[in-house]
Amino acid sequence: MSSYAKRLMWPVLILLALIVVNIIATGVDFIIPSVNDDGRLGGAFVNILRRSAPLLLIALGMTLVIATKGIDLSVGAVYAIGAAIACQLIIDAPDQTAAGLVFTAISLALVVTAVIGAWNGVMVAYFGIQPIVATLILMIAGRGIAQLVTGGQIPKVQDSSPFTELGRGAFLTIPIPIWIAALALTALALLTRKTALGMLLESVGGNPEASRLAGIRSKGITVLVYLVCGLCAGLAGLIGAANLGSADANNGGLWIELDAILAVVIGGTALVGGRFFLLGTAIGVAIIGTLEDTIINVGLSSQWQFTAKAVVVFVVALLQSPEFRAWILKPFKRKPETTAPAPVEEAAK
Repeated sequence: MSSYAKRLMWPVLILLALIVVNIIATGVDFIIPSVNDDGRLGGAFVNILRRSAPLLLIALGMTLVIATKGIDLSVGAVYAIGAAIACQLIIDAPDQTAAGLVFTAISLALVVTAVIGAWNGVMVAYFGIQPIVATLILMIAGRGIAQLVTGGQIPKVQDSSPFTELGRGAFLTIPIPIWIAALALTALALLTRKTALGMLLESVGGNPEASRLAGIRSKGITVLVYLVCGLCAGLAGLIGAANLGSADANNGGLWIELDAILAVVIGGTALVGGRFFLLGTAIGVAIIGTLEDTIINVGLSSQWQFTAKAVVVFVVALLQSPEFRAWILKPFKRKPETTAPAPVEEAAK
């Protein structure tokens, strides 16, 4: 079995175990999709995937950042900024249903969030600021920026059907957020595995100095991955705001950066940089989303949510550790048989 398959095996088994628990608790309908009256695909597991789409987008960007030995704590604030910009532009317009207006609002929000992400990358790559410090600054200031954009209010865009379709609509019965998340996963997977970019990312994360000496523009790659991370956070914020029909600068995307980091770790990407697993991150997001429903379905209160996430991360981390598996299996390994050495006299003969 390849190292890639080994990395994914335990997260997949954990996800399957959670699905089995939910099927036992609620019935087989948990996993079987159904078509709602509005023609949109529904069902418990489909709803989990739809709700998890913003988290998947942010986790994908976070995976690329972590691959370069970085971290981005500002994605929740960038989520709020993107949602605030789009919603404020729409409610300030006389016609909220104008397609051109919605397109302009979405485009401007994505451009701003991409620039914010690139700024994080510049601070890390060119100014030499530690990633956790550089992004912590924006994590603190970002929600203040979002509040300035909205004037401290919660802009509501319930009347803008072209915008709300981004979070509530469906295409070929499949919810649009699932389409967006799947397309982002596919695009990043092709970009990093079918081109040299993935190898360069792993090289920069594994040994930045050696990469620089080899002629790799590590600073440019660092800025690029932070830009992509900011863009993914902005897109996630748009989906979240479209689903709710409003932008809450205080609570939108609150602590989503922690769930994104958990999903990346569960998926097998190490925080020390180097190799990364986008598919593993997607499985990690599915585990977190399924776990939240599992807690309710088995009769536990929602207060168990954070504890349960910590337990799952702890279990997956142990199962992925070769040292832990060797320690567990040590008592079951047969000791090699040894033969007694021949007597000295017989050896001399």
